[in-house]
Amino acid sequence: MLRVFNTLSRTKEEFQPVTPGKVGIYLCGPTVYKPSHIGHMVGPTIFDTIKRYLTYSGYETTWVVNITDVDDKLIAESNRRGIPMADVAAEMTEDYKKNLAAMGVDTVDHFPKATDYIGEIIKFTSDLIDKGYAYESEGDVYFDVTKFAEYGKLSNRTLDQMSGEGGGMADRKHSNFDFALWKSAKPGEPSWDSPWGKGRPGWHIECSVMSCSLLGETFDIHGGGLDLQFPHHENEIAQSEARNGKQMAKFWMHNGLMQASNEVGKVGGRKTREAAPEAKEGDLASQEAGKISKSKGASAFRDLLKKFKPENIRFFLLSSHYRRPIDYSEERLQEVGKGLETFYRYFKRFEEVTGTSFYALEPAKTRAEGDAFEKDAALDGEFGKQVKEFRAKFLDAMDDDFNTAGGIAVFFDFARALNKFIEANKLETAQPAETEAARKELVAATTVLRELASTLGLFRAPVEEDAAQDDSLVEPLMNLLIDLRRSAKKNKDFATADEIRNRLKELGVTLEDRPGGVCVWNRE
Repeated sequence: MLRVFNTLSRTKEEFQPVTPGKVGIYLCGPTVYKPSHIGHMVGPTIFDTIKRYLTYSGYETTWVVNITDVDDKLIAESNRRGIPMADVAAEMTEDYKKNLAAMGVDTVDHFPKATDYIGEIIKFTSDLIDKGYAYESEGDVYFDVTKFAEYGKLSNRTLDQMSGEGGGMADRKHSNFDFALWKSAKPGEPSWDSPWGKGRPGWHIECSVMSCSLLGETFDIHGGGLDLQFPHHENEIAQSEARNGKQMAKFWMHNGLMQASNEVGKVGGRKTREAAPEAKEGDLASQEAGKISKSKGASAFRDLLKKFKPENIRFFLLSSHYRRPIDYSEERLQEVGKGLETFYRYFKRFEEVTGTSFYALEPAKTRAEGDAFEKDAALDGEFGKQVKEFRAKFLDAMDDDFNTAGGIAVFFDFARALNKFIEANKLETAQPAETEAARKELVAATTVLRELASTLGLFRAPVEEDAAQDDSLVEPLMNLLIDLRRSAKKNKDFATADEIRNRLKELGVTLEDRPGGVCVWNRE
């Protein structure tokens, strides 16, 4: 049974979609005024995984990620660069989508742009005025929060605990807590005609309109970063439910924020005090302190991709539960990359033993298919039983609020068991005819690993080696060193054998001795 933590109720609830067998997901996307940074990849990577798992679990899933292509920040960037706002938005949207593709985030069904929904936004706003929830003031239109009795139910705040939007608009509003649905245009700003004069939409109403248009008045999951819970998501609920008279979303899911490791202040900011001990799951104040953002100098994601493989970054993001803050640094990425080598080494070993590439295996595409595959005769023995236990543990973790961290922990246990199976059955040294049954069992077990990894979007294709690592001399030179070390050990010259191992380790190369005198090498 799948259970999901609902921010609205502050509890884990059994997942029951609005329409049986179908799921609609809306994730708040970026305001496209600067190149994407790693913080922009957190939500999409998490929800790409959630969609994969829901699809694997048998749900027909539609996922929407919006693009905010009209906003104060976009207008400012347009003026700074001296080009139209639409050109800035188009350039940065392309950058965002390229980065998503690099990360393997390719399950988004719709990328609606706010400027494509201006007519629907005006209609939505007019409906709120007609229903008495909004009012016009000097060309602006505001939502009157006092008219919506449940305002604050998502963030669990009362008006006394909130800070209103002041600034130049304060004297036009009934209350500082009221928020803009439509903003009158300033000279030179992009604008559209409306019943209230030329203007543009407020930020919050864009998401209400696009989610309603693509997923319906009530849909299943609304996601976003913890920092969007208030005021953005709170305002979405107020205007959507006031206008439609229905619950907007059944489940509200908020991912933790990405923080600069061991410091308060976003990447590029000044270190002030230790942050990690204070950053807690669900605690917005502590996570906001160290949140990574463009405004504090976070580097462009495309630059990070020059240093790290996309799968390394994806593995890193999924190694924490989605509701927890993510402790980010390039050192942490390197550490996770070393963990990934556990699997790459196994895939190489598996191919050497079976003659089959891990990536050529055809895994079950759905949970039902996986259940049927468990009945494969090759998994009838004791090892097969262990494999089934790994699969059950992984599914239990994912059924418990999409716990990818727990699932990845199972992968490491699974890989250790697979390596032990190879050694116990002497698959690297015995004659193929003597180990045919064991090899079939290994293939079946590894196919299960591929099935589970695919639900996280991991190990989909071989990772490309860096050009520097493709030097044709590397392999023969390593084989020569291994032969020299083997000869030294045979002659009981253990000091030389150890020296070869240690010097290679200093260069980032590990030697692994296996049964039968086999030695393999890997880069750390």
